[in-house]
Amino acid sequence: MENVKRIPYGVSNFVEYYVDKTMYLPMLEEQPNSLFLIRPRRFGKSIFLSMLQAYYDISQKEKFEKRFGNLWIGKHPTPLRGRYQVLFLDFSKAGAGMSSLEENFNLYCCRQLDGFMATYEDAYLPRVVESFYASMSAADKLSVIEVEAKRLGYPLYLIVDEYDNFTNVVLNEQGNDVYRALTHASGFYREIFKKFKGMFERIFMTGVSPVTLDDLTSGFNIGWNISTKHEFNMMLGFSETDVREMLQYYKDAGRLPGNPDIEAMITEMKPWYDNYCFAEESLVRDPKIFNCDMVLYYLRNYISLGKSPKEMIDPNTRTDYNKMKKLLQLDKLDGNRKGVLRKIAEEGQVVANLELTFPASEITNPEVFPSLLFYYGMLTITATRGTRLVLSIPNNNVRKQYYEFMLEEYQSRRYIDLNNLIDLFDNMAYDGAWRETLEFIAHAYKENSSVRSAIEGERNIQGFFTAYLSANAYYLIAPEMELDHGYCDIFLMPDLLHYEVKHSYIIELKYLSAKDTDVKAEMQWLEATEQIKRYAVAPRVKLMIHDTKLHCIVMQFRNHELVRMEEVL
Repeated sequence: MENVKRIPYGVSNFVEYYVDKTMYLPMLEEQPNSLFLIRPRRFGKSIFLSMLQAYYDISQKEKFEKRFGNLWIGKHPTPLRGRYQVLFLDFSKAGAGMSSLEENFNLYCCRQLDGFMATYEDAYLPRVVESFYASMSAADKLSVIEVEAKRLGYPLYLIVDEYDNFTNVVLNEQGNDVYRALTHASGFYREIFKKFKGMFERIFMTGVSPVTLDDLTSGFNIGWNISTKHEFNMMLGFSETDVREMLQYYKDAGRLPGNPDIEAMITEMKPWYDNYCFAEESLVRDPKIFNCDMVLYYLRNYISLGKSPKEMIDPNTRTDYNKMKKLLQLDKLDGNRKGVLRKIAEEGQVVANLELTFPASEITNPEVFPSLLFYYGMLTITATRGTRLVLSIPNNNVRKQYYEFMLEEYQSRRYIDLNNLIDLFDNMAYDGAWRETLEFIAHAYKENSSVRSAIEGERNIQGFFTAYLSANAYYLIAPEMELDHGYCDIFLMPDLLHYEVKHSYIIELKYLSAKDTDVKAEMQWLEATEQIKRYAVAPRVKLMIHDTKLHCIVMQFRNHELVRMEEVL
């Protein structure tokens, strides 16, 4: 196959590559003229906006057939194609520089506007062009364009990528007071958005959080939020069909070494990258969605190595994780929000109302917190419960991030040398030497007095063990997994695709208070052993452990101290 498409990993230019999403263009045109779309990072927002620009830009009209002829929209063009002068802004680039925030922002917008005028200069009178370039502020340049475009009847289209990035950075690094000064009253960021209103015939903005949307648009409505509309649930990201077609394309092109099984590749990817749903109505309408950048990361590794990546999580997402962590921890994570994170990490889900927008002042509200996690892709819609939604961890990629949150929190209270623990995981995975590992974590739990003062009871123990067990490379940690009409506390599922693990584990944790009697302790122990025996013979367990030896471990704590631990045969 000639001219095989390069892997579009990290590409945001539609002209270079695109999975066809053009069938959504007529649907977008039927919506109100000013649209907002919130999606997690690395879901294809930038390349989608690049496609919008290529389609609607009058200066690119002659290239329509070359760029869109083989796509859906090429056979179903709309009357608006190639109609607009398009201004494209990427606010993730608006804060760089040594000057003040306002100067940096103005400088970036001026450069983009100068590029706009350079593209469409022939459409404007020389005196207008001269006046435009003489203007020193982005607001003045916008005013020049607005007046003349209206006089001449030129339709304008504004596309803004990462509309909230600039303000999120300010919120992270300079605090709420500076952020509020930008987005309220006569702040320069708010003022530029006021300029947009009424100037552009159509507006399309994307971001990762609705926080800035709420603060900027209060008092003057400039946008229609389509983030949770079922029609656009699958507009970004990849469907399973998209993934299958992409893998088949590269297999047919001879780029996938070893003639791999496409279905096996998808089966491997699904627990890590799949399962996103952004609209309640889509639970029964649409298949789940893959994170596209993660799929491309996997594909790129498979082509170069002839196998899946050893680390299923793209290391380049570390930057995204750190950005999100800083925003989540603006208030150092108060106790209530810690409880929300811990509940999600341990149970895999939370029942909550999904807030469509909320101001920055509400970020620290525990009731709003699940919505913020949803928009960041840390939760997804999996079911309904009455009038509320069940928001769940979408996949192993995200689950690992929750465990890392918890681990960092525990480590910040009392540091434990994880290198020793990782050595013990080797013995646990390959030799079945589990006792020393679990005793090590139990001792760390006992010593971590600040942790036990912050969290109480059985959840404390489970959260602590889950966090530290997640530091291993050999197992996928599955807390509260449903087995035989019950929920085991921790299931260590061997990652046999990447490691020749010989042993797997089910761990049942039991908690006694200081007041509980020895009789109660014995009854609890007997109940736990019967529970874990039932879990061990569940058909689901047999499928997941394959040929590894299964160890069923019951651990009983009184307050913060391990008092009994045995393997149940």
